[in-house]
Amino acid sequence: MDATEADVRRIVAQLGSNDPSLDVEVIDCDPELADTAQFVEAYGYTLDQSANTLVVIGKSDPPVYVACVVLASTRLDVNKVVRKKLGVKKCSFAGSDVTEELTGMRVGGVTPIGLSEHMPLWVDSRVMECERIVLGGGSRSCKVIGAPQILTSLPHVEVVEDLAKDPPEAPPA
Repeated sequence: MDATEADVRRIVAQLGSNDPSLDVEVIDCDPELADTAQFVEAYGYTLDQSANTLVVIGKSDPPVYVACVVLASTRLDVNKVVRKKLGVKKCSFAGSDVTEELTGMRVGGVTPIGLSEHMPLWVDSRVMECERIVLGGGSRSCKVIGAPQILTSLPHVEVVEDLAKDPPEAPPA
């Protein structure tokens, strides 16, 4: 277990003891199955339960960053909502190397739990409508599962309407 995962586990235990209604737990998973599609297939969860944490870079001088949490069944609206909210002309998803550098977490394990309070955290309002969500665990070896209010118990979070949108429908075959 690396230091980031240990921090996430400590914070989750503290959140759970401070508010038992969060019903939060850390479950172990195979690191090879940590990416969302593989995880839901292997462990019996759905994309509508999986809340992915994505880091976005606003291309300004200096660059600005935000972590966004959206359901895996939706798409983060980077080019309209995020760009406008960041107040920049251009933005994009941060690459895995930048994400790892900023969060200390590898893609497949990125979680809002334990992020620096200097990085804004925006959560799509649809995430908050779920009964329980699955988040990264800080490493590829575990996931955090609990009530979405886990997120609003964090100090640097803002719930944003329409942060994500439905994915485009596939064209008929």
